[in-house]
Amino acid sequence: MARPRRTKASAYDPAVALEFFRSAGKEQEALKGATIFSENRIGIPLLMPNRIYLLVAGEIGVFVKEEHIATIAAGEVFGEMASMAGMPRSGTAVALSHSKVIGLDDAQFAQALRKRPGFALMLMSVMAHRLRDTLSRLGPATSSSDLDTREAVALDSQLLADLVQVIGQTAKFRYASGKTIMREGERGVALYAVLEGRVAISIGDTVVEKVGPGGVFGEMSLVDREPRLASAAAETDCVLLAMSRHMFLHLVKTSPKFGMAMLKSVGERAAFTASQLAKVPQAEGKAAAA
Repeated sequence: MARPRRTKASAYDPAVALEFFRSAGKEQEALKGATIFSENRIGIPLLMPNRIYLLVAGEIGVFVKEEHIATIAAGEVFGEMASMAGMPRSGTAVALSHSKVIGLDDAQFAQALRKRPGFALMLMSVMAHRLRDTLSRLGPATSSSDLDTREAVALDSQLLADLVQVIGQTAKFRYASGKTIMREGERGVALYAVLEGRVAISIGDTVVEKVGPGGVFGEMSLVDREPRLASAAAETDCVLLAMSRHMFLHLVKTSPKFGMAMLKSVGERAAFTASQLAKVPQAEGKAAAA
């Protein structure tokens, strides 16, 4: 079959990724036909943890229900959604040729991130790119009956308090219930963290996510400089902490804890969206991050 067309996020640098993965892991060979990970597998932290992989050489095929949906090329990261979100694998990865991979479990990834926190931004750009691709596959025909809604929390109370202290009280804004905070298609200038209340995130007329205290939204546009993926409105009276792109990039590049929290947030959102794609009959494919 023809290889599904895939593009890389513009901010992604394979040489930087290789340096990052080699700082905490070792190359392993995968013979043609070898399974790297299996669909629906759930990681067991102490025995068989989920790993995020970099393909050093060769080709990896991603399959969902035995259907070949994507091919991973040398230099690409894969398996990041399950690793970051702590969810079951959405597909099976199989070596299409004799390949070399580096896999990092949570501890190894955190170790590498402490040395090179800026890699979190690069990985977020990959995840944002794949999330946009997934949403494009959902298409405008998607209705509220097709999609579930999830509750999102990304930042623990201590990290949230630290952000308020670093960014300052002047970055806190109050929104009355029903007030629009951002609109789909607009240029993104800020990331928001919810301090009090709850915000509803919608695509078109469909609410897909609700964000309470500790939740974040609006980060995708800051990562890839593309228009907003979704709209946001205050579901209740709420207090938000606004963060400029400059501050966001600075924190990602200097704080491994913040970077990991944001990766987890983006990963959970991408994995959830990919799970919804399977429910839409008119979709022709599925997300390939697995």
